[in-house]
Amino acid sequence: MSADTRLPDSGARRARHRRGLPRSRGGSTANTAPRPYGAHPLLGPLRQTGQLFALAVRVVRDIFRRPFQFREFVEQFWFIASVTILPAALVSIPFGAVIALQVGSLTQQLGAQSFTGGASVLAVIQQASPLIVALLIAGAGGSAICADLGSRKIREELDAMTVMGVSPVQRLVVPRVLAAMFVSLLLNGMVSVVGTLGGYFFNVVMQHGTPGAYLQSFSALAQLPDLYISEFKALVFGFIAGIVAAYRGLNPRGGPKGVGDAVNQSVVITFILLFFVNTVLTGIYLQIVPPKGG
Repeated sequence: MSADTRLPDSGARRARHRRGLPRSRGGSTANTAPRPYGAHPLLGPLRQTGQLFALAVRVVRDIFRRPFQFREFVEQFWFIASVTILPAALVSIPFGAVIALQVGSLTQQLGAQSFTGGASVLAVIQQASPLIVALLIAGAGGSAICADLGSRKIREELDAMTVMGVSPVQRLVVPRVLAAMFVSLLLNGMVSVVGTLGGYFFNVVMQHGTPGAYLQSFSALAQLPDLYISEFKALVFGFIAGIVAAYRGLNPRGGPKGVGDAVNQSVVITFILLFFVNTVLTGIYLQIVPPKGG
């Protein structure tokens, strides 16, 4: 055997192994490819967060572009409203009752029964009503939006629209997000009224409160900005629910099973974002708007 074709001796192999170099055929050191930039486990969530914000910015920009899909907006508005009106009305009654009973029991312990109405109604209008509407929009309307867009994606309908020069965001996402926002805005008023009536009934009937004191405490503590922040929260929450559902629907993974997983993920992500945003908005509102009489 010639010197050119001899394999490296065991000493050289042991030295290469100690240095951590991989072995290769013919005695040459294998080329180790560097780790790709996107392979870090922390970059995946950051990338998806950036894509979600990019979709939100694009939706806001495409709202003012023409042509506006008015028919699609009306159809999605009617669909989301039809699947959320009755559940919202049914859920708001026990919410208002529980808040009225809890606040009434607390005010009795403190000797401030005259403020039961104002405290319970403010809790319903500022906190409970926007969250109820947002959770129903995300659970009923958002899941339907995500499933619809996800099924279109795996059937390559969205790719076909892009090839034909039609923007899927402007054609499909913008009407759905606007529909979710307007339904949230209108449902918030209905839930506030129903929850307030439920709290009034349970406070007057079950806790033997007086109707006059209930209404007087509400007029003494409540103010018009309380309704404004409630409607603004509902509008923002509807936007978040629509954007998250659309983003997960546009990016399913793994075929039909991936669409189901995307629906579940959209609901969970929306719930987390809603409670976080609600905390931020409530803190800002309490800092900017002084309490009545303060």
